[in-house]
Amino acid sequence: EGFVFSLKASRFCTNRRVLADAGESIDRFFGQGIAELGDRLGPISWQFANTKKFDRDDFAAFLDLLPASLAGRTLRHSVEVRHDSFREAAFVDLCRERGVAICVADHQVYPLIADITADFIYVRLMRGREDTPTCYELGALDAWEGRLRSWTDGGAPVDLPLVAPAPTPERRDRDVFAFFISGGKPRAPAGAMALIERLCA
Repeated sequence: EGFVFSLKASRFCTNRRVLADAGESIDRFFGQGIAELGDRLGPISWQFANTKKFDRDDFAAFLDLLPASLAGRTLRHSVEVRHDSFREAAFVDLCRERGVAICVADHQVYPLIADITADFIYVRLMRGREDTPTCYELGALDAWEGRLRSWTDGGAPVDLPLVAPAPTPERRDRDVFAFFISGGKPRAPAGAMALIERLCA
């Protein structure tokens, strides 16, 4: 009960020169029976290539193509950007205006943008190592536990970089979706279990 699936959108929607032309691909993605998930449908992740640079007008046009609802259910969207050109206030403002979450990507190269732009948080933990039994070192797990608790309780971590800080919002509980992925994949389940154990203690 309460389990939801987070879906990764098709690369045919995001891996294109002109994002404003993605409408047909987005419609096709949502027409594949996704609505059948019903109340098990969680956030939808839109992942962009590390070569994709920020173009304000084109990205705004893409965000405007994302449907607000599907079969009567409100949709939650998260964008994962991988080029440093997105580290600017105009990008954060676009997402905040539309209630689209910016993926907090803990990665060696990709920009980490921790600005809160939606009513939920989407995190991808990608610095895991196969030679670490818990994927992340214990100290790093402790740090992420604190950050996830802060977001969940309606606050914000004080140790993550912000691009365009907003006025302090009214504190309210938030859903936080965090995934161990990419680095140290064989250890990712152990990392997830170790973090869950901390959060449930």
